Amino acid sequence: MAELSYRDAVARGIAQEMERDERVVFLGEDVGKPGGVFKATVGLYDRFGPKRVRDTPISEQAILGAAMGAAMTGLRPIAEIMFSDFLAVCFDFIANEFPKTRYMTNGQMGCPLVVRTGNGAGSRFGAQHSQSVENWSMMIPGLKVVAPSSPVDVVGLLAASVRDQNPVIFYEHKSLYAVKGEVPDGEILDTLGTAKILRPGRDATILALALMVPRALDAAEVLAREHGIDCEVIDVRSLVPLDTQTILGSIARTGRLFTVEENPRLLGWGAEIASIAADEAFYDLDGPIVRITTPHIPLPAADNLEDMVLPTSKRIVEKITRSMS
Repeated sequence: MAELSYRDAVARGIAQEMERDERVVFLGEDVGKPGGVFKATVGLYDRFGPKRVRDTPISEQAILGAAMGAAMTGLRPIAEIMFSDFLAVCFDFIANEFPKTRYMTNGQMGCPLVVRTGNGAGSRFGAQHSQSVENWSMMIPGLKVVAPSSPVDVVGLLAASVRDQNPVIFYEHKSLYAVKGEVPDGEILDTLGTAKILRPGRDATILALALMVPRALDAAEVLAREHGIDCEVIDVRSLVPLDTQTILGSIARTGRLFTVEENPRLLGWGAEIASIAADEAFYDLDGPIVRITTPHIPLPAADNLEDMVLPTSKRIVEKITRSMS
């Protein structure tokens, strides 16, 4: 058992899969000798060489186009788009090409690849480099969408993504890169589409993703200690496939549902879960579903304003105590 940072877990996960399968290749801007702009791929170039770890031009369309061609001809590419905001530059591949390949070739050809990307706010990159955009890809049929919150989940879910037969968008939260956690030795393989109950509880269910997971856990401890509200905290982990069984089972036990989302409020991932809960768990609910989100605004450049708009542990506590009273 080793203690790794979220950042080091990325390199560990990629190395595990490249060691296991020679078809796995890795490409992106500055991912080779520089080790990535976030230093999440340090050591891979020296270990696997320039043929399998390739620096690319500053062209998101070229990166994903090359990855798609590699996937269609037998390789298992991992492509890095430095900031998730830049998925907008190459969105045709995300929306129209990757997820439609198997369908449009009647299953004769697939597109098994992983797009890794730095997502989310809190690292002071401004409005065009700090968005939380996992809901962009959640809406597209044919994609799988993953957003881990811990180092061990990074390794296991990245391995599952590389081995999947479908294209996977893998969101790494930039503000979690320095977070450390225990990671077992040896091969780690998780399962896509499985949520984790991180804190059992009886009074309310809190769903969270990525950076919002530690904030939800902190809020749950305050709610239990100071307000006598025992919350169950679930790390959603995969938006597609979505683990509705775990989510609906929790609602049946607690009777209340709160989502904590870094997405802007309009059409955030929690809206879909709220819709599912209203359809399938209406009679289990003892009160309205409550979404705790970032406002529907561009992220401010000022540090204090950015902190103000993101859901915090304090805001989660206030919202839940008000709703439960």
